Order: sequence, then structure tokens, then C-alpha cells
Amino acid sequence: MRRTTEQHDPMAQLYCGLDAEHSRSAVSVILKLRGETCDIDCLYCYEKRKEAPGGARIDAGQVRRLTELFSGRPLAVELHGGEPLTAGRDHVAEVLRELAAQPSVVRVSMQTNGVLLDEQWLDLFDALCPSLQVGISLDGDAAGNAWRVGYDGRAVYPRVADTLRLLAERGRRAGVIAAVTPAVLGRAEAVLDHLAGFEAVNAVSFVPCFDASVQGPTAAQGRRLPASRLLQFAAVRGTAGPAWATSPNQYAEFVLAATARWIGAGYFARLKLEPAVSTIRRLRGLDTGFCHFSNLKCDHVFTLYPDGRLGSCDELPWPQAELTRLNQVSTQGAVVAAQRRLPLLNQGKALMGRCTTCAYRSTCGGGCVATRWRQDQAGDQDAYCDYRMRMIDGTAALLTQPAHPAGAWCRRVRWHPRTPNSMRDAAAFLTRWDHPNAPRPPVRLYTSAHGNINTVGLPGVHEADDLDPAHPQWREAIEPGVRSLVDAITRDWSLVTYDSCQGHPYSGLDLQPTERRVGILPRDRTEYAQAAAALCRAVTAAATDLPAPVQLTVGRAELTCEATGRRSPVLDLTLRPAPGHGWPAYFDAVDAATRAVADALRDDRPTEGGCCCPLPQITTPTTEPRSTDAVRAEPVE
Repeated sequence: MRRTTEQHDPMAQLYCGLDAEHSRSAVSVILKLRGETCDIDCLYCYEKRKEAPGGARIDAGQVRRLTELFSGRPLAVELHGGEPLTAGRDHVAEVLRELAAQPSVVRVSMQTNGVLLDEQWLDLFDALCPSLQVGISLDGDAAGNAWRVGYDGRAVYPRVADTLRLLAERGRRAGVIAAVTPAVLGRAEAVLDHLAGFEAVNAVSFVPCFDASVQGPTAAQGRRLPASRLLQFAAVRGTAGPAWATSPNQYAEFVLAATARWIGAGYFARLKLEPAVSTIRRLRGLDTGFCHFSNLKCDHVFTLYPDGRLGSCDELPWPQAELTRLNQVSTQGAVVAAQRRLPLLNQGKALMGRCTTCAYRSTCGGGCVATRWRQDQAGDQDAYCDYRMRMIDGTAALLTQPAHPAGAWCRRVRWHPRTPNSMRDAAAFLTRWDHPNAPRPPVRLYTSAHGNINTVGLPGVHEADDLDPAHPQWREAIEPGVRSLVDAITRDWSLVTYDSCQGHPYSGLDLQPTERRVGILPRDRTEYAQAAAALCRAVTAAATDLPAPVQLTVGRAELTCEATGRRSPVLDLTLRPAPGHGWPAYFDAVDAATRAVADALRDDRPTEGGCCCPLPQITTPTTEPRSTDAVRAEPVE
């Protein structure tokens, strides 16, 4: 195996500030055309909880001023609310004309509840902004929409479903934002099937309702409360948070079940699913435009209200997120200065400091700053990080063993990339492994004073030839401390090992100690799934026999073939120092731990059996508004 070292600035990878001097990176601008004004009254609406005065409208002049302020920087503009269509056709037409006249506006989208959308609105869009991307807020099927209601407390789902059918008739496509609440938990497959059944739907984004900290109903004007607010009042009573709230762990389980269905049903060929697509792209080392996985976070997202308030992302709490007023700044530099002195943004960025040392940071991207801030206020940052890691672990399993989706529920085999991790020619290595009569020329093997076996006989990471059990020097090439593990995997399990290390304390050297490990290169996806499940069983069996200073982990990673650039999924079995124990205690105990692990490996085999982790329970929603007509609320984006 060959490895090199790369240096990166972890914080820059996670959070990139806006630079007025470099205007090539786009910013997202959310136009709250009517503030929080809306024609329906979803019980969980985060916008109405801001209790900002409504009724006014953003006009074309404000749009023009906004584009001037950002000095030619590319702008992705979203018409939002409340409900943007309540601004009226003539007013929306003026805004669309202004956006079309601005060369810096590279994308225009609209998020709507879909209730008012009709033929006339679509005619207007076709005439003024044919490329307008329409997003519909809909939480799956009728039961899933239990919190999206009108002021009369009655369901809005039937009208929104009619709108989606109208969009299909007009040849238009739309994305759907669906909030994950208790009304859909345990029913991810059915909910995704329902949304995919609409011809117009080409994207679904499942978003969480992490609203456990919401303690009271939204304020309402007047002495007589509408039926919707009475429903909301009933839903927020109690000490466990509102009845529509879900926990981070519940959301992760839902997303994984939906992702498994998306893959298994073949929906991926025609429907984009978030956060699945962004997770997969980051697992593959690709960029994504989704800010929860990107370093273009809150400094690159702006929200404009009708009264001229300009702030950061609309998911952040207001008025704390307000930066300035549109008529009070004339340069982009002034906006950047306001960002840098805003306490809320600085607090949010500081919360990501813990991400810089996290093994998941290159895939997770740090998540959502607004959600981190809310979780921190609730004293539960760990739950947010745990859900992100859980979602990545499960998605990595689905990506590498799609025909065996049960692997997504394994809690012991986790995503743990080794970067970089490469081999000169992985395909040739696999071919040679299974052909004992293939030529195997002699290789250079030298042992360092610290026990490293490589081509130069030096401590640390150096080039080593890739050998197989049929090579005459195979036994000589395996470091003694790890031989029993390699034997169990290659002889008893008949699997391919691509890397092994007995672990080295490097006493007296300026080198970090290394752990004992064995890397497995499965021949195909079925073998991968069986090996992962067997490793989970072996880890579980060995856990009670391990000395306290050692813990056993199984990591999913990828091996890059230097000859072709192709990446193959691999599994790494690693004995690590347990929390609270240092390297000296670890090296004193690692041989005893190795014997326990080797015994557990010899007692099992990769088979069609599953791992030791329980599969999720399919549940029926039991919490919904106290109305037979109620079918549910405004999405949290």
C-alpha cells in the first residue's frame, strides 16, 4: 500500500467567509415577498414564530438595489414567505421582470405551499421567467401532512395534490420540501412512494422538525383564535416539546429508510433525494451546493424582508440574525463588516470548532449552523453530531452494498476514511490473489528498528509491495503482532487483505504512534456485505473479552487504484486505544486483545446472515391534531 500526506486548513473546509474582493462565489438571497404573511396556518411554521409585522411587499426597486449592493456577484434568488403568491400577480410580475433584467441573477426559484398556484400563475411564469424553479411544500401523503392546515383547521393536502397534477399537465417539474414529523416516522417507504407517484415531482428534500425547544404557541392577533391556533395550542402543551417535533436520531432513521427505498425502487434515475444525494457526493469526494454539506454557509446566505431588513439565513433566529437595513448600506464591504461583527454568526462559527478534529468532517461538512445553534441552546450538541454521523454511516453502507440494505442499520461498522489510501494496481492485485500459478517475482523486505516491514526498513509510512498468500515472501512480509488477525481473515474467512500493521509506539521518535489494524478488500458487493455483517458479529463477540485499554472498530473506507483512479470499498478492522487510556496502556494490552479478536474471527464466517444490530421498527403515527380534517404545516428548510 502507498500513502502520502496532505495538509489542509480544517476550518476553511468547513466555513468560508464572504470576501468582498473575490466576487466569483455565488450568494443565495431569500426574498420574503410578504414577510410571514401566508394564506394557510401550518402549525410548525418557523417564519410565523418570528412574529414580525406582515402585510408589506418587497418591490422591484428593492430587488434592483440588492443586485447593486452585491456588485455583480452571481445571485441565486428564491421567492419565499410566508406565501410569496399572496403578493398578487401584478406585483410578482414586476419582481420577476426586474430579476430577468439583472445579468448577475443566475437562478430564480420559488417556494410555495401550492394552494394558490393555478393556470394563470403558470401562464405568468411561462411569459416572464420560463426557467423559474418551483418548489412545493408537502409532507408526503395525506396522513403525513397532518400539521399543514388552513386557518379553519382543515387539511390543505387535497388542494396541493391537485396543484402537482396541474404542473404535470403543463409539462412542469417541481421539487418537494417535506418536513419529517411523527406523522411520517416508520413510514419512509410509503411516503417516498407517494411523492414519487406525482409525475411533476423530480426532487424531494426531507427536512427535520428539530423543534423540541419550542415551548409555546405562535402569537395571534385578536381575541378570537382561529381553529388552527387552537390545534397548535393543544400540540405544544406538555414538557416534551411540541407534538410535531422529531429527534435527530428519529430523523436519521427516517432518512436512511427513505434512501434505501430510493435506491431499491430505482427512483434515483428520475428523482433527486436530499440529504441522500449530498451525502453520497461528499462520500465520493465531490462538492455539493447544499450548504449543510458545504463550506458556503451562513455568510453566503441572505434574507430580505419587505421592511428592508437584511439578514443572514432565515433559519437563524431573528432579530439576532439581522445584519443591517437595505437602505443603510451602499457597498458589499459594509455587509461583510456587519457579518464579522454579528454575535450570532460568530457564535455559530465557533460551535463548529469541534468539527475540526472530527473524523467525519470531510463528509459531513459541519452541518447547519442554525440547527447547531438551537441544539447548543438546548444543551444537546452531541445529539446533532450523532445524527449526522449515523446518516453518513448508513448511507455509506447503502452506497457500497445496495442489494443488501440491511447494512444501513449496522451501528458498529462505521464510515472512517483513510486519506489518502491507495494501491498501485488494485485490479491486478485481486486477480493475482485468486491465481496461485501467476508469476510472483521477489520483493524487497526490510525491517526497521521499530518493527516496520517495508521496502526501505524505516519507521513511519513508506512504500511496501502488495503481496498475497501464494507469494514465497508472504509470511515474511506480515508484521508478527498482526499475523494472527491476517491468518484468520485470509485462511478462515478466505478474504483478501490489502494492508496490515501491528502498531508501533515509536518511542524516542517524533512520530505519532500507530494502531494495530488489518484492511480487507472485498472482491464484490455481496462479499463486502457478508464481510461487514460478519465483522459486526465478531466485534460484538469479542467486546467482553477485550482489555480495558483497547477498543475494536470496523471502518468503511475506499481504496484508490493509482493505475486507473477507480475507488473500491474496503473494510478496516482496527484495535484503537480506548477513551481514557493512553498509548503505553494500549501497547501493554494489545496482544491480549489481538488474541480475543482472532478467536472471535475464527468462530465466525462471512455468510448470508445479518449483523448483530436490530432492524428499525415500522410504526404507525399516533400523534396528530385533534381534528379529523387536520393534515399539517409549513416546511422547515
